[in-house]
Amino acid sequence: MISGAPASGKGTQCEMIVQKFGLVHISTGDLLRSEVAAGSEIGNQAKEYMNSGRLVPDEVVTTMVIGRLSRDDAKEKGWLLDGFPRSFAQAQSLEKMKIPDIFIALDVPDEILIDRCVGRRLDPETGKIYHIKNFPPETEEVKARLITRADDTEEKAYIHYLYRMTR
Repeated sequence: MISGAPASGKGTQCEMIVQKFGLVHISTGDLLRSEVAAGSEIGNQAKEYMNSGRLVPDEVVTTMVIGRLSRDDAKEKGWLLDGFPRSFAQAQSLEKMKIPDIFIALDVPDEILIDRCVGRRLDPETGKIYHIKNFPPETEEVKARLITRADDTEEKAYIHYLYRMTR
């Protein structure tokens, strides 16, 4: 399992770990976006929370993760959880399932997280993530189609920053 704040580098580290060990990368963010895009019942539940800027409840996220862990590829190859668990209740759900508890936590200063978050861009055709300064796209064609994900705005980054400051 790998954890860290948004834009801490979880996806980058996961890519390298998955490539080296042949694991299935299971990202809660990707699962949520996929279920919402598919218009599934659980995706529609999640969408209501996401659109209003609220956290998706633990039960919804846990159901998605457990469903993904039960697929054949994850059972056969092994898996790397990205961004889960994020709460005590989610951790308890893993404990009940007797999930191994090897855990990597990425700790990145808040100022860097904010810069990474607001500079991040998504290629909607390939799903590849870029950064306008640190990892720009290879071509002008790719650059022209990049979008900012709804959760990568300066406002959301500062909200996360303030949340971390109050813990």
